[in-house]
Amino acid sequence: MANLTGDKNDKNTPPKPRMSRGILSWMLICFVLIMAWSMINSAGGGNEISSWNDFLTRAKAGQFEDNRVTVQDTEITAVISKDIKGDSKATDFTAGETVYFNVDGQNRQFYLEELKAAGIDHRTDTGTGLFMTMLISWAPMILLLLLIFYFISRSARAGGGPGGMLGNFGKSKHRLAGKDTIKVTFDEVAGIQEAKEEVHEIIEFLKNPKKFAKIGGRIPRGVLLVGTPGCGKTLLARAIAGEADVPFFSISGSDFVEMFVGVGASRVRDLFKQAKEASPCIIFLDEIDAIGRKRGSGFSSGGHDEREQTLNAILVEMDGFEASDQVIMIAATNRADVLDPALLRPGRFDRQVNVSLPDLEGRKAILEVHAKKIKTAPGLDLGRVARGTPMFSGADLEALINEAAIIATLADKDFVDQLDMDEARDKIRWGRANKSRKIEELERVATAYHEAGHAVVQHLLPEADPIHKVTIIPRGQSGGATFSLPEKDRYFYSRRFIEANLRVLCAGRIAEKRKTGDISSGAGMDIRMATDYARHMVLEWGMSDRLGFINYTPDPNRETIIADRDYSQDTARVIDEEIKRLIDLAFADAERVLEENWKLVVGIADNLLKYETLQSDEIDAIMRGELIDRPSVDDLLAEESDSTNTAEPNTEVSGDEPAGGALPSPA
Repeated sequence: MANLTGDKNDKNTPPKPRMSRGILSWMLICFVLIMAWSMINSAGGGNEISSWNDFLTRAKAGQFEDNRVTVQDTEITAVISKDIKGDSKATDFTAGETVYFNVDGQNRQFYLEELKAAGIDHRTDTGTGLFMTMLISWAPMILLLLLIFYFISRSARAGGGPGGMLGNFGKSKHRLAGKDTIKVTFDEVAGIQEAKEEVHEIIEFLKNPKKFAKIGGRIPRGVLLVGTPGCGKTLLARAIAGEADVPFFSISGSDFVEMFVGVGASRVRDLFKQAKEASPCIIFLDEIDAIGRKRGSGFSSGGHDEREQTLNAILVEMDGFEASDQVIMIAATNRADVLDPALLRPGRFDRQVNVSLPDLEGRKAILEVHAKKIKTAPGLDLGRVARGTPMFSGADLEALINEAAIIATLADKDFVDQLDMDEARDKIRWGRANKSRKIEELERVATAYHEAGHAVVQHLLPEADPIHKVTIIPRGQSGGATFSLPEKDRYFYSRRFIEANLRVLCAGRIAEKRKTGDISSGAGMDIRMATDYARHMVLEWGMSDRLGFINYTPDPNRETIIADRDYSQDTARVIDEEIKRLIDLAFADAERVLEENWKLVVGIADNLLKYETLQSDEIDAIMRGELIDRPSVDDLLAEESDSTNTAEPNTEVSGDEPAGGALPSPA
């Protein structure tokens, strides 16, 4: 690098000392405190009587307490009496208030003789001298300054540097994980195989940078992990550091944002400085969209915005990477569309890795990783659990395993079985089962026929997903539910599949109305889902014959206060008509299917009222006209009541008898 100073020995010349911003800040604070204390001291001491004749007249009139004054070195003081007799000028002062006459270095003896001649009682207070008086008055201020300098020196010794306490305000808030503390490897990261393969080259670079320097290739300095929350972005970044055996600097985008402009940029510079000193290493910036949004968009205040200054600092620091700096910048976000284009250009975050939700095999692999941490029952089918958890992220699956372990523990089980897994899945997706909720019989019947309508249409339509179970036990805000078990993951929805789902959604309302002669708000979620399906078919998926192969959805990246649309009023009317036509067609077709198979609806509903929950094999049996042979809810309640009445007080239930009630938990 060229010597800009013209001094050939510049490298050996020690840098000129410069005063830290922190010390300047503390000096400013001390000056303000001194001025404030001076004003307080000058304002204190009572009210001055400027005329000696006025002061003497008041003393003769008995306006002072105990008819006494005190003669000091620089002033003569007295206290206004609380009991003033006669008319006087004391009304301009408050009783108990201190007044004084300033001697100002005049002949003190003159005033003593005046007081003696007037017969006024007085006492002389020589005080402790001018120096001691000032020392006593300034003692609190001196003590405060000593404390300030103590904290400054303490902060500097603790690593805060010359900046002291205020200098630490601009320090990075990162968390550093060393080589010995990072235990995550690629073996613990499942379900995102493609993402693991794409970042493998980063590990090779950190382990053997000379290998890439031979040919002259340049490893990407920045890697952007894009994916939905909980899909494993942070875990993947930690696994990269664990595989490469390098330090791991982790920080969130919100840690840079403060109310003071310039603090975020200071923290960025400090972070990169420490990372370069610890290289080879990895910097992981989570939720980069908190500071990396497009500049000048939305409601930004312009170039002086704190977020924009922080973003500018990141861009400058990433451009400052040298070939010898073995620092890899990894960032994570679920909103890559809002990031500033300057972040994504080559030389910065030029590599984007999509960390998608796991597919069927990926979910099974994730479940197997987390299932090693708990005791599972023999024959537990994790593949079935994976099939029943479409669109679950890695974090959701981890929570499912933990929830299943909690459910098994509360049930006094030694292992986690299939029922615990199913219950944990339903709890995460729909909420806890409200078994204690008191439901009127009419409402219970309406719910049973509602879910039976869903089940029958879904069972008869081959395009729909297979049924997993049906229950009328309330969960969350729903009075019942019909659960599907997809045979495969769907990345694209066919028109037949969507139309089949529309019919299934309409069937609940139709069956409920035919049985009770009335409708209820229980179909609210069905209506919302059906409307969303139809709206997507018309606006986004081009499944309307009248509108054709055209997309009418607004640009999701457009930031506007008022929602706008890119089509005419006539087109909007056609869109509304098409959405209604698709739903009306599905409703009429579902009504026809239920009319032709009403006996099946009655069979499912009656069994739901009897058992509350039906599994897929039981539904198949009912469809074939077979009977279910297992204790009903009423039988189990009666058995529980009998066991409670016959049991002796303070006796234990034997292992052959049902313990603690045998209410069935929904699978």
